[in-house]
This record gives sequence, structure tokens and C-alpha cells, in this order.
Amino acid sequence: MHRAHEPVTIRIGVSGWRYAPWRGVFYPRGLPQQAELRYAASQLTSIEINGSFYSLQTPASYARWCDETPDDFVFAVKGPRFITHMKKLREPEVPLANFFASGVFNLRHKLGPILWQLPEAVRYDRDRLQAFFLRLPASTGEALSLARRRNRELMKCRARLAIDADRPLRHALEIRSDTFLNPELLELLRQHGVALVVAETAGRWPMPADVTADFMYLRLHGDQELYRSGYSDAALARWAQRIDAWQRGDEPGDVSRISPARAPHRARDVYCYFDNTDVKLRAPFDARALAQKLSSSGSRRDPLISGVRAARAASSTTAARRSSGGTRG
Repeated sequence: MHRAHEPVTIRIGVSGWRYAPWRGVFYPRGLPQQAELRYAASQLTSIEINGSFYSLQTPASYARWCDETPDDFVFAVKGPRFITHMKKLREPEVPLANFFASGVFNLRHKLGPILWQLPEAVRYDRDRLQAFFLRLPASTGEALSLARRRNRELMKCRARLAIDADRPLRHALEIRSDTFLNPELLELLRQHGVALVVAETAGRWPMPADVTADFMYLRLHGDQELYRSGYSDAALARWAQRIDAWQRGDEPGDVSRISPARAPHRARDVYCYFDNTDVKLRAPFDARALAQKLSSSGSRRDPLISGVRAARAASSTTAARRSSGGTRG
């Protein structure tokens, strides 16, 4: 669903935020764990929630995350592995209902794209994909209707069946099998407005960069060593150029595509999440450095990549000192 009335933006962030190695390195020493999201949100424009991949979260958690972040912050949410890895997209209706009933509506206007990551073992199956896409809600109103068909016993006392507004929903698909390198896939994705995730995995899995929706979704797992390598200044500059091109409505010339055919020229939102290094120590620094490159290169379309972040960072650090008894390493 195209949002022509809204300005296009770039969102740079990380996958998750609660990692012990970040403490005293990215997070100021002495910062209470309960203040980590608030601090991370002062440094970045978006975060990909990945706990939702491993298990259903709670309405209270989603509400708290919404409350602890700036009003213009956006969360991407990773869909449950029960649907993608265990059920392998088969019979998804009730699991999808459970997911949408689990509290995601409490993110309100901060709910961004929903990521569906497929394992390498799932091979391309047009009929199965089509059936799955047909069940993905295109708006929070549709998601609410779906959520009402939840497993009532499983979701007893842990469901949120209300929305504050009917908003468009976006979905993105991350593939890991070469069998998906099929022009038919692009037709399906474009038919349903689902973005094909551009996932850099140090060559481990395919990285097609075809444009299939009104937004781009990037996941950077490492360019030299999967989950471990950080990004050099030159690598970050290359990604900044690609992101700038995608947002302008162009397509970068140094990426691979399933089909040589290009999408219509139209400005697009871009979401980019770093998930590099097993301990994820480099991710927040690479994300911040990429945002700075986009800002210094004149990426004029995202007011969040600006001095506003610096002001928020200073405010967050001051609050952290107060809440931790004034200590700082």
C-alpha cells in the first residue's frame, strides 16, 4: 500500500538491543538495563525487534517499548520462526492470528515493517507463497480481524485486541535458498506489495536486490565473515550510495538482481538493520556511522539523520547518569 501523503525516509538501526557485550562499550558504563532501549533509541532511528522471532512477546512489553522511545521512532518486528521455520508457511492462519494478537498493536504509530525470514531449507513454492501472502494483513484493521481468530486457550490473558487507528502494514521477505531466484517470485512480491529483503551474508546466501515494493528492507549480517565482520569505511560508503539511490527511486548499478527489468522510478522508504558479529558489538557503531555518512552526503529526506539525534543522545546520557547514581566510566 503506497503512502503517497507521507515523506519518504531512511531508517538505520540494529537487530535487537539487549546484548551484554554492548554494556560499557556502546551503552555508558553503569547504565541500568531498563534504560538501554531508551539510550539506543537516542542513537538510532529504528530497531528490529527479534525476540518476537523466538517466542510470542506480551502486550505489556510492546507497550513499554513504545513508551520508552521517541515519538518519531519506528520498530520493525521479526515474524515468529514457528511460522517460517517450523510450519514452513503451511497452515499459517492461526499462528498469524496469535502473533497479531500478542500485542504488536501496542506499538501504535511506531509499528514499521514486519520481517518474514525463511530458512535455507524452505525452497521456492509458488502456491505456498501465494497462500501465505494472501493471509498477510495489509492494515492494522485487517490484522485485528485476523487476531480475533487466535487460539483462545493459548492466548488467554495475553492478547491485545484493539487498535488506536487503522494504518497500512508492510511486510518483507528474506530468502536463503537459491531456488527463490526466479522471476515468478518478483511477480508474487509485487502483486502483494511485499519487499524482497536485501540481505548481505558474506556470500553465504543469495543477495538479490530487486525492488518489489514501495520500500526497501536491508539486513547487513557482515560482508567478509557472516555475523562477525564489521564494515569498513569504504563498505559503509558503498551502502550509503545504494541507500541514497533506492530512496530517490533509482536502482544502484553494483547490485545483483533476479531480473534485469527495473521497477518504476519512485521515491521509496529505506529500512536498514545491522546484525553483524556474533556478539553484535559492531552493529550499533556501524549503524551510527552509516547514518552519519548519509547525513554528511546530503541525504535531505530523513530529518532523523541529523543533529536531533545528537541532542537526544546528550539528553539520554544525562538521564542515564541520574538513574545510575551519577556514575559513568
